[in-house]
Amino acid sequence: MRVILSVSEKSGIGLLGRGLAELGAEIYSTGGTKRALEAAGVPVYAVSKLTGFPEILGGRVKTLHPVVHGGILARRDVNADLEEISEHNLNAIDLVAVNLYPFEETVARPSTTLSDALEQIDIGGPAMLRAAAKNYQAVLPLCDPADYPGVLAALGQPGRADEAFRRRLAAKAFRHTAGYDALIAAYLGQGDESWPQELPLGLRRVQELRYGENPQQRAAFYAVRRPGKDASGLVAARQLQGKPLSYNNILDADAAWAAVSDYHPVTVAIIKHTNPCGLARVDDAGGLDSSTLAAYELALAGDPQAAFGGIVAVNAPVGGVQAECISRRFYEIVLAPEFSAGALEVLGSRPDLRVLAMPPYPAGELRWRSVAGGVLVQEADCLDDAEVAGGRVVTRRTPSDEEWLALAFAWRAVRHVKSNAIVLAQAGEGPAAGQTALVGMGAGQPSRVASVEIAVERAGSRAAGSVLASDAFFPKADGIEAAARAGVRAIVQPGGSRGDGETIAAADAAGLAMIFTGARHFCH
Repeated sequence: MRVILSVSEKSGIGLLGRGLAELGAEIYSTGGTKRALEAAGVPVYAVSKLTGFPEILGGRVKTLHPVVHGGILARRDVNADLEEISEHNLNAIDLVAVNLYPFEETVARPSTTLSDALEQIDIGGPAMLRAAAKNYQAVLPLCDPADYPGVLAALGQPGRADEAFRRRLAAKAFRHTAGYDALIAAYLGQGDESWPQELPLGLRRVQELRYGENPQQRAAFYAVRRPGKDASGLVAARQLQGKPLSYNNILDADAAWAAVSDYHPVTVAIIKHTNPCGLARVDDAGGLDSSTLAAYELALAGDPQAAFGGIVAVNAPVGGVQAECISRRFYEIVLAPEFSAGALEVLGSRPDLRVLAMPPYPAGELRWRSVAGGVLVQEADCLDDAEVAGGRVVTRRTPSDEEWLALAFAWRAVRHVKSNAIVLAQAGEGPAAGQTALVGMGAGQPSRVASVEIAVERAGSRAAGSVLASDAFFPKADGIEAAARAGVRAIVQPGGSRGDGETIAAADAAGLAMIFTGARHFCH
């Protein structure tokens, strides 16, 4: 048996080398791998002895040679291949262990230059690994140190390294090189504003999940590998306590963190099935702890019934008093940038409650969404503060100062509600000045007026004096009329419908103020 070992990640290489030597393998290696094997007491030859050609170009060319690739790619069941390698005095190679230059780690360093990055693009390693994987029925391709013990065991027991075993290793090798190439393409393509014809996506598994949306569906959680950037979002969360996250937990937690990250200074969201059933913002003039507590209580008041079993997100540190209030009700997850020792002690009384310390929400990244047979990719939906402040008042009445505040809050909130999205909100006055909260929400209905009716029903008496935000235009006056009957005082919507004249007339007839922003914020 003849093998080539050439790895960047040296963990386990001594174990592999000794095991192969005990099986009688003739081992060839390069540079640092050869030194590591020698240090482990493994008899090893330089690849240059196999090729009869020295490493050149500062090590850029070591294994790119017909002796190497002919030995790997020769088909053992094709007589012409065997005769040809014999004619050229080549020997078959039976195992290749390769993992690639640390490109990802290199570009993650802020001091890395383009020249540094280019030197960490492996050429010979992927070529050998792909060649071995192509000819997996004769050559074992190894790219993961975790597989070393299993391969040694299989080689030591006739019949263990069967077709299925080899094929799994080959698939893993091609996934490894594909992810590596995707990372390099992303790095070199940074700043390219066009949509490329081909868009590879490098993913790394974070965890296997117990199941997906339902118990009969298998699922896993993967991180998007982004060159030169730290992990972000739920991938980078630190779980401080509680059961493992489920598929639905991850979706809901992401929606919750996106919602509170859209506001400052202190905001609390309570999410159920990716929609905010509670959302409140409070100025921290009275102190961070009291503001956080007030924001939580206002968010909970948005829909206390729906909040049961939901997810609480806070965009400020959580202390013991806030944790005490949160722990009185059943929630699946609590998310915040950090938790005090006292808060963790209180939340620890509910050991199943998942507590996540979150990094800043990643802004401006592409959003990916799968459909059957394909993937949709789009930029993140960004909101310009001027959309409301600079919006066009289309009614006779102009919003009051408090209504302007509530409209700006509601317009930002409606972006986080599933279409057709309607949000009712109120801004506090007097002692409650600086507090703004969602008081009703309607989502996901096939008609916009149905969402309005649901929102005002959930708001109840709090609909009176509230403002309404709609993620898209009202095609008819019925939604405006339903809002007016409930006591809504001002509306913000994109406008642009053929029925705008009808809706403006309905708003004027009811004494409502209405703003057109000219921007739509669907969230399907």
